[in-house]
Amino acid sequence: MTSTATSARRHDREILALALPAFGALVAEPLFLMADSAIVGHLGTPQLAGLGVAAALLQTAVHVFVFLAYATTAAVARRVGAGDLPAAIRQGMDGIWLALLLGAAVVAVVLPAAPALVDVSGASATAAPHAVTYLRISALGIPAMLVVLAATGVLRGLQDTRTPLYVAIGGFSGNLVLNVVFVYGLGFGVAGSAWGTVLAQCAMAAAYLVVVVKGARRHGASLRPDAAGIRACAQAGAPLLVRTLSLRAVMLIATAVAARLGDADVAAHQITLTVWSLLAFALDAIAIAGQAIIGRYLGAGDEAGARAAWRRMVQWGIASGAVLGLAVLAARPLLMPLFTSDQDVHARLWAVLLVVAVTQPVAGVVFVLDGVLMGAGDGPYLAGAMLVTLAVFAPVALLVPRMGGGLAALWWTVAGLMMSLRLVTLWLRARSGRWVVTGAVRA
Repeated sequence: MTSTATSARRHDREILALALPAFGALVAEPLFLMADSAIVGHLGTPQLAGLGVAAALLQTAVHVFVFLAYATTAAVARRVGAGDLPAAIRQGMDGIWLALLLGAAVVAVVLPAAPALVDVSGASATAAPHAVTYLRISALGIPAMLVVLAATGVLRGLQDTRTPLYVAIGGFSGNLVLNVVFVYGLGFGVAGSAWGTVLAQCAMAAAYLVVVVKGARRHGASLRPDAAGIRACAQAGAPLLVRTLSLRAVMLIATAVAARLGDADVAAHQITLTVWSLLAFALDAIAIAGQAIIGRYLGAGDEAGARAAWRRMVQWGIASGAVLGLAVLAARPLLMPLFTSDQDVHARLWAVLLVVAVTQPVAGVVFVLDGVLMGAGDGPYLAGAMLVTLAVFAPVALLVPRMGGGLAALWWTVAGLMMSLRLVTLWLRARSGRWVVTGAVRA
């Protein structure tokens, strides 16, 4: 067996060991939304449309801070590679404290601003009340959601993706049961769906805190907040915040355009976005493995290992995207009646899910490269590349209704144009090798 084949097998084992459990944990959030969409969808199209708008806003409020997971994973993994576990966990604790502070601030903004945010998102008069109800209640769970992000990053950096899997399974199961009981059993409607998700998220955050605190005590890491450490964590995550804000702006623009096409369009858009999120998180499992592996290699000073790993991960991204695309094509007849019986929504979904399916191989490479560069701590480049993508995407998407395009045309701008632009910018960076910076801390 050649050394190249041996290296590939070693990387395959590493990727699988981290990616398979990470997949289960990553799909928890889209599964939350899928459960909510499936349950709320049978209440009526206005309720589902309202959920679509509120969910997009809620995801934005949480995912702009996804650096709490991504930056923490890379930083902790570097420390692990350098053999300094106490410093790794201490850095993770700083991220958790930052998550609590940010969560409190976001809740303080979202609660009073919910009606205005829904209005700006373009919700119709029939969908807006449901959107406001769902958004206000779900906002109460934002601090817990951010703690989950930060604590997950700590465990990923420690090369542990199994614990997040177990917590995610418990969280999804609890969310599903609570939603059914609150929406159908108690008749709480959209509000019941929101409360079920909030309680599930709080339970997940508590479980993560128990695990991380035990690890901190075992390795002698302080649990107290450290102002300098929290500030350094925020500064390191700032470029990823810009990158994520730009990405969320893309999805908000798409949702706003869909909302102006009509309730059936925004309902179909919400279902498509839910499926897209599930696929994205599935592909991101390899990217999460990439963050942990690349960070560890660079922390240990192994440039050759880092370069070999990213090439192998790209191959995994292509193959996984192709498989997921075929799965969407096969599942289209089953997905549509699962969410709604509205035939107008079905008609739009048929074409849009085809767009999602054929673009999955491109998405696979994009998510992998994103993870590799995050694992290397290459946040400034990621921020700049995403700003360029947003600048090109926004005017094209806004022109879709004016040019007479429908929901399928809108999704060609999302899954086709936007993802292709990201592929080009990320590939150029990965091939350049400028992201390869070794050491326990990226200089």
